[in-house]
Amino acid sequence: MTTKIKILDMSLRDGSHAMSHQFTPAQMAEIAKRLDEAGVDEIEVGHGNGLSGNSFQYGFAHSEDREYFCEVAKVLKNAKLTVLLIPGIGTREELHVAKECGVKIARISAVITEADITRQHIEMAKSMGFETHGNLAQALPLPVEDTVRQAKLMESYGADTVTIVDGSGYMLPKEVSERYKAMREALKVPIGFHGHNNMQLALANSIAAIEAGATHIDTCLKGFGAGAGNTPTELLVAALDRMGMPTGIDIFELLAAGDEALRPIMPSPMELTSDCLMLGYAGVYSTFRLFAQRAAKQYGVDVCRVIAEVGRRFCTEGQEDLCIDVAYDLAMQKKAGQAGKLQEAN
Repeated sequence: MTTKIKILDMSLRDGSHAMSHQFTPAQMAEIAKRLDEAGVDEIEVGHGNGLSGNSFQYGFAHSEDREYFCEVAKVLKNAKLTVLLIPGIGTREELHVAKECGVKIARISAVITEADITRQHIEMAKSMGFETHGNLAQALPLPVEDTVRQAKLMESYGADTVTIVDGSGYMLPKEVSERYKAMREALKVPIGFHGHNNMQLALANSIAAIEAGATHIDTCLKGFGAGAGNTPTELLVAALDRMGMPTGIDIFELLAAGDEALRPIMPSPMELTSDCLMLGYAGVYSTFRLFAQRAAKQYGVDVCRVIAEVGRRFCTEGQEDLCIDVAYDLAMQKKAGQAGKLQEAN
């Protein structure tokens, strides 16, 4: 019997980045209702940076988490409502609010080299009655054995599922396959994959993960997420159907949901721009895109060079404000270079 692949649609959380966190509760509820009716298993909502992300650092959302959770919970009949918590941002207080509003799954996310900081958060979420997933973010290809070791740490803390997050869209299908085969052999809990499309490989990487043993895949309707977006929900559903791995999701209802509920409020379609490609090429987390654009414009420098330098400095999620420092440094270098040329000419 073919194992059912569970689809977690994050259009209303990862897509919040692309909306500058300006979804209204009514918009979230309408899109969630359509996703639920189409048969999506899990739906993640909230600020793009998860619980308590609503701040000067990450950007202010249109509404508070409680409003989003409560409005979406009212319309769901089958799908499980999901939230993201990043240690150092979200706290027990926000988790209690999520629980009160009907959230069923708490996903605890940390940089892939720092699984150890999630222990108290995973244990806390489990003690509160949440189905608890562990996310290993910024998954630039560590050696296979190190990837497995970090995943096993999350499993040992009680995570019900462990997901690798390719937040830059940097990984290649072969790299995904190698890691997921090793994880499948080493872990007892289900494993998942979260891909971004900055190198246009999100769907291919999702399929590589599935073929190597992943059973939980993160997606976004119309790919609507940070950077060039995520694995498009409708594309993955169609591909899995072609592969003889039905998801129980109605492709026609899904397409209608995207066209009628989401597309009219998208600032722009998801596309591969030069700065998105650079995110994938340089291994920079997709959340840096809008920060890099603003900083590059402010200091009159090339956004792709800002992103490349961020990648060289190995910055990761939560350090988006460093785009200002990088853009300033590049502007000073540019100014010094122009002064040098002028001096030579004289």
